[in-house]
Parts: sequence; structure tokens; C-alpha cells
Amino acid sequence: MTLINIAEICPSTRTLGPGQRFVIWVQGCCFNCRGCVSPEWIPQKQATEIDPQKLANYILSIPGTEGLTVSGGEPMLQASALSELFHNLRQQRDISIICFTGFTLTQLQAQNNPTIDQILTLIDVLIDGQYLPELNDNQGWRGSSNQVVHFLTSRHLPEASLFTQRQRDVEIHLRPNEALMVGVPPLNFSNHFKTAIDTATK
Repeated sequence: MTLINIAEICPSTRTLGPGQRFVIWVQGCCFNCRGCVSPEWIPQKQATEIDPQKLANYILSIPGTEGLTVSGGEPMLQASALSELFHNLRQQRDISIICFTGFTLTQLQAQNNPTIDQILTLIDVLIDGQYLPELNDNQGWRGSSNQVVHFLTSRHLPEASLFTQRQRDVEIHLRPNEALMVGVPPLNFSNHFKTAIDTATK
């Protein structure tokens, strides 16, 4: 069994894909994209390690869950553990799975890695490519226009335009000592958000 190394979770949101979704951000990334919205999740270090079966059960226990979105960090660095998670989910319920990655689909397929090939069969929508701030068009669920939305199944084809054209929004989830921003933020939102938090906590 391979544990999933998780930076953060959000049990329920509507800002990272169609419907009510559970979101996982994995810890550790091999890229260092300029303007990364979550630089604290880049270091490849141990964060919170979770058994994929237990996580699958937790995801499915949340009322109203229609899908899972995985971001990070770089999910494909944990392809084996995530493949186990996706398989466990699909054994119990046919929920939607969306995954972000800094690799392109062509790069992933060229690896000829059975684990990568397996995980791609379990993903409905893959949003690929590194974030480029100069190509941030402030639209959709991708970060920048170079990133390609691959519909690996037909599940979300009816909502295809939302992935690249919807008006962006975020949710702010308040915790006892912190606030979690969920979603692909509109341009300059992160700076405004940090200023507001700093002001509120002074």
C-alpha cells in the first residue's frame, strides 16, 4: 500500500469543476511555475499521509459529493497512490474525477509507465501544462491559456465551455486559525485576499 502525501483538502466546493466536489491538493511538485498560487505545496516533503482506501471512504461519506478534483503540488508524482484512490472510489461509486498536472498529456503518454497509463484511464478530465502568468486569460478552471483541457471520457463534454470560458470565482473556507482559498482565482485576487487577511488579523 502506498500512502498519499496530502497538503490540503476541501470536502465540499463548487469552484473547481462541475457540481459539488471534494478537492485534494497533494504535497510536492517538480515544477516551479512563476506566480504559483500555492508555493508552500511545492517542497517535496512529508505532509499528511493518508491511506487511499480510508480517504476514498471519507470522500464518499460527504453528502452530495458528485466528484473529486486533484491538484497540488504535482499529482503525477504520486500516480501510484492516486491510482489506488481512484480505483477504490470507482469500485464504490461512479463519481467524476478531474486532475490538474504540470506535465502535458503527450509527456505522460511518452513515459510508457504502466502506472501513469492506468491513472489516465480513471480520469475524466485532465488539465495539463505548466502555469504561465503571461497567458492567464482570467477565464475558466485552468490557470493559463496554454493549459489544455483533455476530456478523457465523455462525462463532462456538455460542460466543456465552462473549463475555458466561465467567469472565475473562489470560495474562502474559514478555519480556527487560517483561511483556505478554493478555486482558480481571478487576476490579482490573491494579493487582495492576502491584504484583507493581514488587515483583519492586525
